[in-house]
Amino acid sequence: MTEFLFQLSFLAAAPFWALMILAPAWPPTRRIIESPLIALPALAVCLTLLLPLLADFWPVVTRPSLSGLTALVAAPEALAALWGQIIAWDLLVGRWIYLDSRDRGLHPLLTAPVLILTILLSPVAFPLYLALRIGQKGRATAP
Repeated sequence: MTEFLFQLSFLAAAPFWALMILAPAWPPTRRIIESPLIALPALAVCLTLLLPLLADFWPVVTRPSLSGLTALVAAPEALAALWGQIIAWDLLVGRWIYLDSRDRGLHPLLTAPVLILTILLSPVAFPLYLALRIGQKGRATAP
């Protein structure tokens, strides 16, 4: 069951990523992505895994330590819960990048690779997008 929920957390976010990357100019895409509620499916998976482990999570999040976190994530359910949180967070970062790039008129062919990188490594993609945004200031127009 844990493996299924682990996979489900990304599958719940995948349709939103597909819209932002493959259909960025389609009018329904913007209406859908404007809602921060798009993160709720991945968060629901996270909470399904996290709530039974809340007593284990609470000491780690209220008094963080590397050893406590290491011990916590040794349990597959805890690690899968954290993965669901990461998926939801990455989706919110990607949502912001998508909306900001559309508002600034950046071409989707410039932002699509950044969005793909956001799925994989949002801490790398976010500053890359900020650099792209500065580099393209005033040069791009929305398709």
